[in-house]
Amino acid sequence: MTRPARRTDAAHLALTYRALHGFGLTGTIVVGTIVITGLINAWLLVGLGNLPTLGTTVYGRLLIAKLVLLGGMLGLASLNRFRFTPAFERSVSAGDYKGALRTLRTSLAVEASCVVAILVLVGWLGTLEPSASAM
Repeated sequence: MTRPARRTDAAHLALTYRALHGFGLTGTIVVGTIVITGLINAWLLVGLGNLPTLGTTVYGRLLIAKLVLLGGMLGLASLNRFRFTPAFERSVSAGDYKGALRTLRTSLAVEASCVVAILVLVGWLGTLEPSASAM
C-alpha cells in the first residue's frame, strides 16, 4: 500500500533512497545474468540461421516484441539509477516529498506495466513452436 505524500516523512523517504541506491549493484548483476541466459536461450531456440527471417513467424514477432519491452525496461532502469534516484535524493533533501514520490511512483508503474506485458508474452511464447524447430 502506498502512503500519501502528506503522510510521508523524511526518514521514510531517506530509507527509500538508501534502498534504491543500494539496489544498483544487485540489479546490474541480475540484469547481466538475464541478458546472458536470454542470449543462450535464443541461440538454442531460434538458431543463428533463422535470425534474418525472425519477423516472419508469430513466434519471432512475439519474441521481438518481448525484446523491445525488455529494452524499454533496461532504459528505464538506467534512468532510475542515474537520473531518477539522484533526483529523488535531491527532492528529499529539499523537502519536496510530493515531487520525489511522483517521479518514483510513475517510474515504478511504467516498469511494472512492462513486466506484466513481458510475462504475458513469455507465457504466449511458451505455447508456440520456436523458430529453430519450425524451419
